[in-house]
Amino acid sequence: MTLHEALDVSVVIPCLNEAQSIAFCIDKAIAAFKEAGIHGEVVVSDNGSTDGSIEIAEKHGARVVHAPLRGYGHTLRKGIEEARGQFIVMGDADDSYDFSQVPRFSAKWREGYEVVMGNRFKGEIKPGAMRWHHKYIGNPVLSGILKLFFRTDIGDAHCGMRGFTKSVYGRMDLRTTGMEFASEFVVKAATMGVRMTEIPVTLWPDKRGRPPHLRSFRDGWRHLRFLLLYSPRWLFLYPGALLMLLGGLTGLWLLPGPGVIGGVVFDVHTLLYAATAVLLGFQRPGPIRIFVKFRIGLRAERHGAGDDLGHLGLAKLNGLSLELHLQGTIAAKGDELADGNKTKEEDRQSDEYFQEGKAMAADRIAQKKVSGTLQHQ
Repeated sequence: MTLHEALDVSVVIPCLNEAQSIAFCIDKAIAAFKEAGIHGEVVVSDNGSTDGSIEIAEKHGARVVHAPLRGYGHTLRKGIEEARGQFIVMGDADDSYDFSQVPRFSAKWREGYEVVMGNRFKGEIKPGAMRWHHKYIGNPVLSGILKLFFRTDIGDAHCGMRGFTKSVYGRMDLRTTGMEFASEFVVKAATMGVRMTEIPVTLWPDKRGRPPHLRSFRDGWRHLRFLLLYSPRWLFLYPGALLMLLGGLTGLWLLPGPGVIGGVVFDVHTLLYAATAVLLGFQRPGPIRIFVKFRIGLRAERHGAGDDLGHLGLAKLNGLSLELHLQGTIAAKGDELADGNKTKEEDRQSDEYFQEGKAMAADRIAQKKVSGTLQHQ
């Protein structure tokens, strides 16, 4: 196999100190290739292992690439970028997913699907494989929010085993660095309208022999924050419209005079709160303005203008997209600071992001001043 030879399938495995389990994953994937006659490779994307994982991976026939920046998203992005296969299957290195099932994913690709998601809830979750609050609260709630916000039929948005074409991955332009990579992947696929399907998979108890990299509440919040930032309708439009509606109806009810419910009198103070609700709901960025410009951004993305859409795929034509761009960047960098995993390269990138944000904000203020002056004249 030559270095630049095109392959059918690449299995990409993110790795950070997985010496006890990485060999099982590689052996299963290579055996599946041979059994199904697939021309493929195993790429282990290492994120700074110090327990011999790299040597074990190379010994068992994997190609190891090194992701210099910390984070699940960073590690996967590096491995996928280095993969040579037309179709990528990713899965965790703790042997919780059965890589002998890779041919089932590639079979769906040959049927014409661009994204093939594993679904643990349609398959099987072995005893001890998933903590109860992940099984009954975290995964169902976050997957349900994603389905509601982005109108997708994917039932297990955070399954660690999934397949996709290299070409559709390139169009997604994924940016997140941590565990929220899984949510961003499904959101981008849904908004792009790619052809997706699910297949049942089994989740097994892992063999890692160490505490998990996943931090339930911190990573759950990062997923939820991303979903809200990428859906201005649910973050701004619907709450704003609800506030306006409740405030307006309450104001109309109290306009003729005080109202009484169950012996409780609602008078001028309630009217004041109702007026405040209307103002807050209508306050810039106004709900209707956000919704219209968000639709413009999505339409531009679907027509191939992705490079001009900013950090989260929204049009850089309005104050909202600038605000989301800065919020997303600051939040992501803040998480990395809190984790204590920043390197000199990350320090340099943080400075660049900060300077970029200052320049964009200054330009925005200058444009508003010029616009105001012209209107005044």
